[in-house]
Amino acid sequence: MRKMIRKVGFIGLGTMGQWMAANLIKAGFQLIVHDVASEAVAKTVEAGAAAADSPAEVGRQSDVVILMLPNTPDVQSVLFSNDGLIHTPPAKRLIVDMSTISPVAVRQFSADLAAKKIAFLDAPVSGGPTGARDASLTIMVGGDSDAFEMARPVLNALGTSVTHVGNAGAGQTLKLCNQLICGVNIQAICEALALARASGIDLSLLRQVLLGGSAVSWMLDKLGPAMIDRDPAAGFRIDLMLKDLKLVQELAFELSVPLPATALVTTQYLDARAHGEGSNGNQALFTVYDRSSNQAGPPKRASE
Repeated sequence: MRKMIRKVGFIGLGTMGQWMAANLIKAGFQLIVHDVASEAVAKTVEAGAAAADSPAEVGRQSDVVILMLPNTPDVQSVLFSNDGLIHTPPAKRLIVDMSTISPVAVRQFSADLAAKKIAFLDAPVSGGPTGARDASLTIMVGGDSDAFEMARPVLNALGTSVTHVGNAGAGQTLKLCNQLICGVNIQAICEALALARASGIDLSLLRQVLLGGSAVSWMLDKLGPAMIDRDPAAGFRIDLMLKDLKLVQELAFELSVPLPATALVTTQYLDARAHGEGSNGNQALFTVYDRSSNQAGPPKRASE
């Protein structure tokens, strides 16, 4: 029988990672954490984790290691730098990357680690900070099926839907499809709100009615109120959505798949960032429509 995982390393304590780390502690795992932000580490240590001063040290103390990092180069550094996990893999020789990064890079990372007999799963998530807080994330996992079964008890502590979707890179591909839909859905909601506002329609009433019909969506339900109130508070930032949309378009270019709606919404997110709104929540795409339709002025920055 495979021995249980008890010690989990966790690298990346951002908005999502802090909640995920807290849920692993609540689930009874011994957690060893590392992040470049000392404040985030200190907060997680107060909740019951132990701190490590490098990725290598995380690997030395852990059965498996989870990564939750902003972008592809960050994952590459944690894996392959001089103090990276490839040099000091965890005891069960399993690394689970829950970041959203390039599927092409994932396949290369997986092959390079496999040469050192280290299993690598790409396991990006959907559900945002609320899902991370409530341990209700949707987790889509690519990689070896035996490695997935080993990681399943850890992943079950973080999400309510945990699915093995294929070989290395498949998890990231599904996540990019998810982000494509989210971005275009937010765009559609912004357009509907702009049209209704210009027509003098009560936007809260509009949302209430649409939630009962075929236009219902998670974005309209969860982010609609912030759009209506022009609340820029960051959950998932515009800069991060832009990173994901760039990954979508890179994959589409490689596969020769035209994505015209994705291309359009990407330019609108770029417009928002060009106006200094990259740290706002991604629902704040409404500011682009405010400017183009000469409606109410832009909101304050989320950081103000």
